[in-house]
Amino acid sequence: MDPAPPAAVSPPPRRALVGWRLLALAYDLFPAAALWFLVATAFVVVHGDAVTGGALGLLEFAALWLVTGAYAVASWRRGGQTLGMRAWRLRVTDRDGNAASVRALVLRYVAGTVSLLPAGAGFWWAWLDRDRLALHDRASGTRMTRLRRR
Repeated sequence: MDPAPPAAVSPPPRRALVGWRLLALAYDLFPAAALWFLVATAFVVVHGDAVTGGALGLLEFAALWLVTGAYAVASWRRGGQTLGMRAWRLRVTDRDGNAASVRALVLRYVAGTVSLLPAGAGFWWAWLDRDRLALHDRASGTRMTRLRRR
């Protein structure tokens, strides 16, 4: 009997470099802006005028952040990709390449917000990281990979 042929080994997933991540983030500003307009419209309807600060302004800011997070987490959970990530063939997974848990994805969004705040330092960290992971990847136990063309 001939031994069975060796199983085809798929190449390891490619890392999503900082440039691809930033391009996807730029694309995701469009669906996020649409959601922001809806939230802002709701606040104007309830308040009767544009919200310009104070406690209501902070509440509006929190609502904008939460609706953006809901979009990101739902997109990542449903298929591992937001609209911007689809354009650049990026996908979020857990460390083993499986769908990440909702908890990990929420943590990724929160840590990603912090990563953006100091001039995007959490993203630039990927240039120094041995696995090319951004700080929010490390914090949440998730990975972003670049899919190969079909």
